Amino acid sequence: GINAEYMGEQGARVARMAAAFRGLANKFPTGAVAALLGAGGVAFVVSESIYTVEGGHRAVMFSRLSGVLDDVYAEGLHFRIPWFEYPSIFDIRSKPHRITSPTGTKDLQMVNISLRVLSRPQPKNLPQIYRHLGMDYDERVLPSIVNEVLKSIVARFNASQLITQRENVSRLIRDTLRERAQEFWLVLDDVSITDLTFSTEYTAAVEAKQVAQQNAQRAALIVEKAKQERQQKIVEAEGEAQSAKLVGKAIQQNPGFLRLRKIDAAREIAATISGSANRVFLDANSLLLNVEEHDVSVKATDPERTKTAVAAPAEKKGGWL
Repeated sequence: GINAEYMGEQGARVARMAAAFRGLANKFPTGAVAALLGAGGVAFVVSESIYTVEGGHRAVMFSRLSGVLDDVYAEGLHFRIPWFEYPSIFDIRSKPHRITSPTGTKDLQMVNISLRVLSRPQPKNLPQIYRHLGMDYDERVLPSIVNEVLKSIVARFNASQLITQRENVSRLIRDTLRERAQEFWLVLDDVSITDLTFSTEYTAAVEAKQVAQQNAQRAALIVEKAKQERQQKIVEAEGEAQSAKLVGKAIQQNPGFLRLRKIDAAREIAATISGSANRVFLDANSLLLNVEEHDVSVKATDPERTKTAVAAPAEKKGGWL
């Protein structure tokens, strides 16, 4: 049906193209065709015989006859035997790798540590790397040695020491990793701890401890404040007692002191009431003057002054403010 017709059309098209190429070839002389084919073959052999090593790269040659050669080819243009030799290009520039490993601490706490590693191969040992590790050497080596070193170093410290002694931990990890990487012909330019996270249970315990310490400090401050307030009240009470004692002594020695205090009180009352919009009538008793009343202490200590005070004419006890 339809498939048979389609295949017939395609076959006829191929036949027409073949006939056209044969007609085109018949127009050229036989020698010209041979020369053209020879030039094409030479161009192909030359293109297959040269290769370029880009900047920051090195090449290792594999031969079908002798295997991986020990020579390392630097940057630039190089020649090879087509079909017999195949170059493998290595990037010798530093490449970043981020590796995370769950590790146990000395006090049996789980911690996730993330490392950022800058690694590159040793150029002179590229043939050894190609023989034993291959082109993906970093993926084969780095995860295994990083996990091994992290577990061995972190196990020496407690969880809290990983934070307080982070610089020391990072230095130990870096030095140990560099020694292990040299066994695989790798160079580590930099090793740094980028992330350090603890388990949820440990984080909650640390937060609870911090809250308890803050509450204890707050309670200590409250106790200290209460002690200070108590001492202040004691001092104030002692001051008031001493003041009352001095006032009583002053009244006994000089009865006029009490009247002077009454006058001061009257001035304060008058000043307060005068600021009001209402008119208020105050007598001497309201103003605490009571200058005509006789003090018992005066009578007891000075009879002459008592007689004078009794004989004195009465004063007006009220007034408008």
